[in-house]
Amino acid sequence: MKVLDQVKKFTIPTAKEQETMKELAEYSLQLVKEQAAKFPNVVGVEIGGSYAKGTWLQGEVDLDIFVKLKKDTDEKTFESVGKKIGFDALKKFKPYVRYSDHPYVEASVKGTLVNVVPCYDVEAGQWKSAADRSSFHTKFILESLDQAKKDEVRLLKKFLTAMDIYGAEIAKEGFGGYVAEVLVLHYESFLGVLEAASNFVQNQIIGTPTKKFETPLVIIDPIDSNRNLGTAISAESVGKFVLSARSFLKKPSLSFFKPNPLRPNRKNLDSTIIIKFNYKPRSPDIIWGQIKRATTAISGQLELAGFDVLRKSSVTDEKSEAAMIFLLRLPKIEKFMIKNGPEVLRKKESESFIAKNHKNKLLWVNESGKILSLQDRPFHDAKLFLNNLLKKNLSESGVPSGLVSDIKRGFRVFDGRQAASKSIKKALTELTTTDGLFFSFP
Repeated sequence: MKVLDQVKKFTIPTAKEQETMKELAEYSLQLVKEQAAKFPNVVGVEIGGSYAKGTWLQGEVDLDIFVKLKKDTDEKTFESVGKKIGFDALKKFKPYVRYSDHPYVEASVKGTLVNVVPCYDVEAGQWKSAADRSSFHTKFILESLDQAKKDEVRLLKKFLTAMDIYGAEIAKEGFGGYVAEVLVLHYESFLGVLEAASNFVQNQIIGTPTKKFETPLVIIDPIDSNRNLGTAISAESVGKFVLSARSFLKKPSLSFFKPNPLRPNRKNLDSTIIIKFNYKPRSPDIIWGQIKRATTAISGQLELAGFDVLRKSSVTDEKSEAAMIFLLRLPKIEKFMIKNGPEVLRKKESESFIAKNHKNKLLWVNESGKILSLQDRPFHDAKLFLNNLLKKNLSESGVPSGLVSDIKRGFRVFDGRQAASKSIKKALTELTTTDGLFFSFP
């Protein structure tokens, strides 16, 4: 396919880039080895991830260096030694801590992100940390994929990246690099993966599971049949993948491999409400988890108050700014609401209901024999409701405790037309606009 031949030109690393990365990898690995040698419970240091497996993309590569500790190392020592080695090895490059299941150290070395990740030196299946599988993944992929298939993986990664569903981290909840490799291994090529994806069914199973998994897409880890790689992939990401696969197969285009600039649907902006606040520095993984849980909680509060939430989104610049965004059916609703009461024949309950609601606009008995009340809504404007909720009832809103102090320091509620920051505008565009790459029109 001519389109794929063109894509390979800006997806497969050039010879010069490969040489540059080789030098950087050797340099970074040596820095880590020098520090790791100071600790007797470290049994090895090795490079993993997409670079080691030869599936990294042109201009888009991180370097993962794994520090292997003896399996009898206690968790506290495991974390402290991992951080100590990472910080000392990368001290010239302003290192910082990030979190997965365990903390690890990251820094930008000569323009490339380098991660120093601790893991246990264990046998297959005896996992003690999530990172323990990494060296097994690297070995498995190197043994299973030839160069041609590695380039097919690159095509898939580029496709997923352009569709904005690449990455298993909580911020994205998409398809990770190892998942892309496993899919190509299973379906043999990029086009094979898309052909299969276009026909996925609910709870599609890829691989041979040893137990039942309840996720939209079940992808069994080839080195661990008890592990479902699909757990990290949201239903939304699966849906986007299936739709984009169908669209590409109908009409192949370079557009599916390049960023797709969209413009916000201005008609929908009036119905979007944004809660923006600043937070104290913390790991990106932590703030993303907190803001997503908060967005779900606030969405529930809006629904309870009578506002229909059509879509919601969470966003953070991973530095200091975060926002929750809601697309509502209507930002202002009826001033009155009907409150359902008990059946008249339930004497105690009906008398109690009448006592509490007799001052409302109207009380009546409906055709089913129930008492109903017409009353004023506490709030019919979503902005006013949210301002009141976060100022007076924040502790009962469902917002994670880790965000409460941040929101108490100050927040702002406004509509989509007032958005200024780049990250919020991007999220608004995605929330309010139909992406033609996902939906193939006749």
